[in-house]
Amino acid sequence: MKIGYRRVSTTEQNLDRQDLGQTDKVFEEKVSGASAKDRPALMDLIDFAREGDEVVIYAIDRLARDLRDLHDIVATLTAKGATVTFVSERLSFSPRSDDPFATLHLHLLGAVAQFERAIIRKRQSEGIAKAKARGVYRGRKPTVDTARIRALRASGLGPTAIAREMGISRITVYRALQTEAPEPVAA
Repeated sequence: MKIGYRRVSTTEQNLDRQDLGQTDKVFEEKVSGASAKDRPALMDLIDFAREGDEVVIYAIDRLARDLRDLHDIVATLTAKGATVTFVSERLSFSPRSDDPFATLHLHLLGAVAQFERAIIRKRQSEGIAKAKARGVYRGRKPTVDTARIRALRASGLGPTAIAREMGISRITVYRALQTEAPEPVAA
């Protein structure tokens, strides 16, 4: 079976540029490539792939922006008996091939992708620092209703129950509860 994987970093971006040719099944997502663990479609693809499958990805940086993740994903898929093919780099890795040049190429391009991500993050943080200095940066708009979290907590629910009720993580609940005003101390 020929399985495709396409990824872009934001919901505003378009996947159409990543032409994989004819595929039997495609896994797609619009999330950052910073960490493989935070990408459900990639995890589903890895679970789905079987011996004899070909996994096709448009470019190395679409699969991973971290060299360790890139190596681990390719190794996991080939250990399952699948072949991994990168369209734009014209590289292919299979359980039966041992091409040192292809491996070197993978590592070099993976290192470049990781470097690019580090530069992007550095520029982003510099821009945020300058905007904060000018007083125009307010941060991301809140996506969680902290008032509701506090109300659920006041009604007796614990952090796990609140997280389940609201469809958020427990750490988000803890952070929201930490930001609430401390109670006055009795003298």
